[in-house]
Amino acid sequence: MDKPREECGVLGLWSEEPLDAAGLLHLGLLALQHRGQEAAGIAVSDGKEFLVEKDLGLVNQVFTEERLARLRLAGVRLGLAHTRYSTTGSNLRFNAQPLTARTAHGVLAIVHNGNFTNAKPLRDRLLKEGATFQSTSDTEVMLLLLARLGHLSLPEAAAEAMKALEGGYSILLMDRRTLVALRDPHGVRPLAIGRLPKGYAFASEPPALELMGAHYLRDVRPGEVVWVEEGELKSLQALPPNPAPCAFEWIYFARPDSLLDGVEAYEARVRMGMELFREAPAEADMVVPVPDSGIGAAVGYAKASGLPLEYGLYKNPYAGRTFIQPTQALRDLKTRLKLSPTSAVRGKRVVLIDDSIVRGTTSRRIVAMLKEAGAREVHFRVSSPPIRFPCYYGIDTAARKELIAAEKGVEEIRAFIGADTLAFLSEEGVKRAIGGPVCLACFNGRYPAGVPVEGEKLALEIL
Repeated sequence: MDKPREECGVLGLWSEEPLDAAGLLHLGLLALQHRGQEAAGIAVSDGKEFLVEKDLGLVNQVFTEERLARLRLAGVRLGLAHTRYSTTGSNLRFNAQPLTARTAHGVLAIVHNGNFTNAKPLRDRLLKEGATFQSTSDTEVMLLLLARLGHLSLPEAAAEAMKALEGGYSILLMDRRTLVALRDPHGVRPLAIGRLPKGYAFASEPPALELMGAHYLRDVRPGEVVWVEEGELKSLQALPPNPAPCAFEWIYFARPDSLLDGVEAYEARVRMGMELFREAPAEADMVVPVPDSGIGAAVGYAKASGLPLEYGLYKNPYAGRTFIQPTQALRDLKTRLKLSPTSAVRGKRVVLIDDSIVRGTTSRRIVAMLKEAGAREVHFRVSSPPIRFPCYYGIDTAARKELIAAEKGVEEIRAFIGADTLAFLSEEGVKRAIGGPVCLACFNGRYPAGVPVEGEKLALEIL
């Protein structure tokens, strides 16, 4: 679908006693599958051996019973896991995470959600110093920075490496005995801490903690390094915090049952819908969400407007992931495979609610389908501002030239998608709905964590 593409999900756990780390991490990855559908991996250690399994594909495609069995060492007490969408580096097996390296710390494994905006100059410097790279992912830059800090403990090395890094990121590291979590000083990408019966767990979103049997404690703070030492949670504020978490986590990316930095994702989406009605009411008969991402905002719009919320679009749960097809006719049919209008819209004036418009092509097809099904009018309302700029912090929003709002005004977009009216939620409306400081760079071009000199996704594949 025509949406910002996935980012990544990270998981980690540490226990005082042996446990089925592979099984728990596999469950946690299933809870984070929406954050990345290109590759998945798990690393575990029993304090002596260090095992990694990873590959391209969805979580259940990668982790067969045979693969999980290979990770089930007796005595395993810690592990980490990753589900990937490639925002830096191609979708190739050698870029799948966890990435590992043999260093003065012993074997290290790393998983990463986000992007380093200064990865290219850092990698160039490391290459000149004699470093060798096995991947084209910016994550490996962090791994090799740590390798050069072998005189420090792993938490101290992580804190020191953070001083050299720019961008938005959440990272988990492990050696054979220690698990370390860290988050950039702006807290752009989320990372939550949970309590296991005899240990701790970390995850990009709290629902994954619950599936691993952990009780949510709090979020890793912006600029903080957290680790487990002798069963105790330790913390170091490595960099001064300057919070600007990604607004799109609440708008679209996070699961609706997630709690991010103290704000419920579903409740924030409902408030966005209410704000959207206050800013852009429509004379209509019903509110129809684009499933699933438009549901929360549609609930809020219906509440504020008093209009009924109707099941006007059916989403096929078996359509799976579909990819761009070579002809317009096939692209249109793929949209119909995923979404189709119901009889509820016939003869009605519809307020259609979605969370974003990226290229506008899918929105155009949905409006056309509703009108073909007999909708008298379609008033399109979007629970985010127009996306005019690319994201450099771990979301693949598309290049600026592909963003319809970078080239067209609201009235031009309305004409392109065929809606009777069109309105977007304002930046102030988003901030009111979330209730705290947020990164709005993809809407206004003001990047709190820096901009890469070379912003291309494949920049690290060029020497």
